[in-house]
Amino acid sequence: MSRPVIIGLTLDSEKPGGYSKFPWYAIRENYCGAVVRAGGLPILLPHEPEQAARYLELIDGLIVTGGAFDVDPALFGAESRHDSVTTKDRRTAFELAITRAALAADKPVLGICGGQQLLNVALGGTLVQHIPDEIADPLAHEQPNPRNEPGHDVTITPGTILHDIVATARFAVNSAHHQAVKTVGPGVVVDAVAPDGVIEGIELPGRRFCIGVQWHPEFEIGPADEALMRAFVAAAQGR
Repeated sequence: MSRPVIIGLTLDSEKPGGYSKFPWYAIRENYCGAVVRAGGLPILLPHEPEQAARYLELIDGLIVTGGAFDVDPALFGAESRHDSVTTKDRRTAFELAITRAALAADKPVLGICGGQQLLNVALGGTLVQHIPDEIADPLAHEQPNPRNEPGHDVTITPGTILHDIVATARFAVNSAHHQAVKTVGPGVVVDAVAPDGVIEGIELPGRRFCIGVQWHPEFEIGPADEALMRAFVAAAQGR
């Protein structure tokens, strides 16, 4: 039997209550299921920043998942913090540590929703702290309908890696965020944009795979999502 393609996924963390009277980790099943269907073997990564390099030795690719929290604006040089911002500091510290280690080792990285925002910060970019306050006439980026349904379309930038993967200029995505990429880091390319101008996808050319998307492809609401997950796992496998 050939060695599996091991994909590390970052976990969310919650305070006591609900599932347990003690702090607990969480992840939706479809993150793992999408990795399996794309040909990978998912493993889950607890928030141990000091162990980031050792975790990285075990995995072939990294998915930075989303969550209902924000990157601390101080980490991208903001002088103020919007009232809507909530943070999970240990999670962010771990995700930044393992993402930067993966980038340094040129291991494939896929940032999903908040994971795209963290990836952009790791690459030297900044964030819109609250879309309704910074974007004129914004779409409902926190869509009212279920997340396994589309919320709006995105336009894909011709000539980008993402365009080559999805093989289409426009498709529908789900949407569950109040922040977004503001400015990209050095060398980073915007590869997807919403109709209101919000940046929906970024990539860093010259890497095995370094893409962030603002939507949630793990829901696989269309063929473009499936193609993206397959391309990521293939890159992690070295194809």
